[in-house]
Amino acid sequence: MTFTLHELAQTCGGKLIGDPNAEVTGVASLSEAGPNDITFFADPRYAAQLRKTRAAAVFVPLDFAGSIQPAQICVSNPSRAFEQVVLKLAPKPVVLEPGIHPTAVVDASAKLGNRVSIQPHAVIEAGARIGDETLIGAGSYVGHESTIGESCLIYPNVTIRERTKIGARVIVHSGAVIGADGFGFETIEGRYQKIPQIGIVQIDDDVEIGANTTIDRARFGRTWIQNGVKIDNLVQIAHNVTVGKNSIIAAQTGISGSTRIGENVKMAGQVGVIGHLTIEDDTVIAAQSGISRDLPGGAWFGSPAVPLQEAKRQIALIHRLEKLLDRIKAIERKLDL
Repeated sequence: MTFTLHELAQTCGGKLIGDPNAEVTGVASLSEAGPNDITFFADPRYAAQLRKTRAAAVFVPLDFAGSIQPAQICVSNPSRAFEQVVLKLAPKPVVLEPGIHPTAVVDASAKLGNRVSIQPHAVIEAGARIGDETLIGAGSYVGHESTIGESCLIYPNVTIRERTKIGARVIVHSGAVIGADGFGFETIEGRYQKIPQIGIVQIDDDVEIGANTTIDRARFGRTWIQNGVKIDNLVQIAHNVTVGKNSIIAAQTGISGSTRIGENVKMAGQVGVIGHLTIEDDTVIAAQSGISRDLPGGAWFGSPAVPLQEAKRQIALIHRLEKLLDRIKAIERKLDL
């Protein structure tokens, strides 16, 4: 598909600086764009890449004052405008028709809503309920008495264990395991004995769960992922954890059992949280932080985590240690120590 710069500027409500008849056929990043591509510039950190880009045109902010060779389309939000063009040039999304594939195994007692799609080799166990227009991908498993709401997208090879409750418009990516046993053992006569894990996982509306993420069932009660939570790939959420509304958890984060995470919390990659803590609303935790106590809000970093400004000061001091050591050695030489 081909668009002129005039057409793209009109679509995005932008101001064009350049040849309106020039055509683009693709989209790419600043560093990878070629002479037939359009790209975008929204962050000053990428100014060097902007100067070197070979793109035909660039979406830039309204106040952009630089001098570059490609044509420019000035818009209020370059990233959003670029996304609109990506969607126009992208291949049409794959649409899977409603119905049950002949190789799927669906128990007679399972209840399926209207226009449900069950793909090859999926298994739907007894007592399961699946809402209208939900898709269960190839090779996925929905356990006994589990419920999945309407308009959900369960990608291939997802495991949803027994009695899990999933709301509407939930997306679960491949390899995720929802409702595995919590990690609970006690020592009896010198040996570890398993503690029964008889609770459930509850996932509310509009949640997205990344590939190979695991959310364990509760020992009793529920592990609860509330409305609008977005969870990245390779995240571990242990038994009886609660994640508050509209929180975001990035890849390789691990949250230990019975921790309470508030609403609108942001956890960057590789954060580790010990069990039985409370993280209040609107907390921001930087990457690779270790959380060993309750957090009252604000921004945190480090292991153990401290307030972000304090962490920055500590890092700055550490980087000055070598110079400080050189000064001490110089003083010792003068004093003949």
